[in-house]
Amino acid sequence: MVEFAGLFPLVLLMMAVIWQCVLIGYTFSLAGNAADEAARAAAAARGDPGGACASAAEEHVPSAWEITVDCPLEGEVRTARVGLKVPVLFPGAFDLPMTVTGTAGAVEEG
Repeated sequence: MVEFAGLFPLVLLMMAVIWQCVLIGYTFSLAGNAADEAARAAAAARGDPGGACASAAEEHVPSAWEITVDCPLEGEVRTARVGLKVPVLFPGAFDLPMTVTGTAGAVEEG
Protein backbone atom coordinates (compact mmCIF):
# COMPACT_ATOMS: atom_id res chain seq x y z
CA MET A 1 0.00 0.00 0.00
CA VAL A 2 2.89 2.36 0.71
CA GLU A 3 4.26 1.79 -2.79
CA PHE A 4 0.93 2.79 -4.33
CA ALA A 5 0.73 5.95 -2.21
CA GLY A 6 4.26 6.86 -3.23
CA LEU A 7 3.74 6.23 -6.93
CA PHE A 8 0.25 7.70 -7.25
CA PRO A 9 1.46 11.33 -7.69
CA LEU A 10 3.91 10.13 -10.34
CA VAL A 11 1.12 8.28 -12.17
CA LEU A 12 -1.04 11.44 -12.09
CA LEU A 13 1.86 13.52 -13.39
CA MET A 14 2.50 11.08 -16.24
CA MET A 15 -1.20 11.09 -17.16
CA ALA A 16 -1.15 14.90 -17.28
CA VAL A 17 1.96 14.91 -19.50
CA ILE A 18 0.43 12.35 -21.87
CA TRP A 19 -2.83 14.31 -22.02
CA GLN A 20 -0.90 17.50 -22.81
CA CYS A 21 0.86 15.70 -25.68
CA VAL A 22 -2.55 14.61 -26.99
CA LEU A 23 -3.75 18.23 -26.90
CA ILE A 24 -0.67 19.41 -28.78
CA GLY A 25 -1.26 16.80 -31.48
CA TYR A 26 -4.95 17.66 -31.71
CA THR A 27 -4.08 21.34 -32.06
CA PHE A 28 -1.77 20.51 -34.99
CA SER A 29 -4.62 18.58 -36.61
CA LEU A 30 -7.08 21.45 -36.07
CA ALA A 31 -4.65 24.02 -37.49
CA GLY A 32 -3.96 22.01 -40.63
CA ASN A 33 -7.63 21.30 -41.30
CA ALA A 34 -8.65 24.91 -40.68
CA ALA A 35 -5.92 26.18 -43.02
CA ASP A 36 -7.03 23.76 -45.75
CA GLU A 37 -10.68 24.79 -45.46
CA ALA A 38 -9.75 28.48 -45.30
CA ALA A 39 -7.57 28.30 -48.43
CA ARG A 40 -10.33 26.56 -50.38
CA ALA A 41 -12.95 29.09 -49.25
CA ALA A 42 -10.73 32.07 -50.07
CA ALA A 43 -9.77 30.70 -53.49
CA ALA A 44 -13.43 30.24 -54.47
CA ALA A 45 -14.72 33.45 -52.88
CA ARG A 46 -16.28 36.16 -54.99
CA GLY A 47 -15.69 39.59 -53.54
CA ASP A 48 -14.11 39.24 -50.09
CA PRO A 49 -11.57 36.38 -50.01
CA GLY A 50 -10.12 37.56 -46.68
CA GLY A 51 -13.50 37.40 -44.97
CA ALA A 52 -14.30 34.02 -46.52
CA CYS A 53 -10.91 32.73 -45.40
CA ALA A 54 -11.29 33.90 -41.81
CA SER A 55 -14.86 32.67 -41.42
CA ALA A 56 -14.04 29.24 -42.89
CA ALA A 57 -11.05 28.84 -40.57
CA GLU A 58 -12.99 29.92 -37.48
CA GLU A 59 -15.87 27.61 -38.42
CA HIS A 60 -13.56 24.57 -38.28
CA VAL A 61 -11.90 25.37 -34.94
CA PRO A 62 -13.65 25.00 -31.57
CA SER A 63 -14.21 28.31 -29.81
CA ALA A 64 -11.94 27.38 -26.89
CA TRP A 65 -8.84 27.70 -29.10
CA GLU A 66 -7.33 31.14 -29.74
CA ILE A 67 -6.99 31.55 -33.53
CA THR A 68 -5.16 33.89 -35.92
CA VAL A 69 -5.77 33.73 -39.67
CA ASP A 70 -3.83 35.22 -42.58
CA CYS A 71 -4.72 34.58 -46.26
CA PRO A 72 -2.39 36.40 -48.64
CA LEU A 73 -2.44 35.93 -52.41
CA GLU A 74 0.97 34.67 -53.56
CA GLY A 75 0.99 34.69 -57.35
CA GLU A 76 -2.11 32.72 -58.31
CA VAL A 77 -2.18 30.72 -55.08
CA ARG A 78 -4.28 31.77 -52.10
CA THR A 79 -2.27 30.70 -49.05
CA ALA A 80 -3.94 30.32 -45.66
CA ARG A 81 -1.91 30.41 -42.46
CA VAL A 82 -3.78 29.50 -39.30
CA GLY A 83 -2.15 29.91 -35.89
CA LEU A 84 -3.59 28.26 -32.80
CA LYS A 85 -2.48 28.64 -29.19
CA VAL A 86 -2.04 25.29 -27.43
CA PRO A 87 -4.22 24.95 -24.32
CA VAL A 88 -2.84 23.72 -20.99
CA LEU A 89 -4.56 20.46 -19.93
CA PHE A 90 -8.04 21.51 -21.09
CA PRO A 91 -9.20 24.03 -23.70
CA GLY A 92 -10.59 27.35 -22.59
CA ALA A 93 -8.45 28.08 -19.54
CA PHE A 94 -4.74 28.77 -20.03
CA ASP A 95 -2.52 28.50 -23.11
CA LEU A 96 1.07 27.37 -23.49
CA PRO A 97 3.46 30.06 -24.74
CA MET A 98 3.59 28.44 -28.18
CA THR A 99 1.59 28.76 -31.37
CA VAL A 100 0.93 25.86 -33.73
CA THR A 101 0.71 26.93 -37.36
CA GLY A 102 -1.11 25.21 -40.20
CA THR A 103 -0.49 26.29 -43.79
CA ALA A 104 -2.37 25.37 -46.96
CA GLY A 105 -2.77 26.75 -50.44
CA ALA A 106 -5.33 26.67 -53.23
CA VAL A 107 -5.21 28.07 -56.75
CA GLU A 108 -7.48 31.07 -57.31
CA GLU A 109 -10.65 30.17 -59.18
CA GLY A 110 -12.23 32.30 -61.86
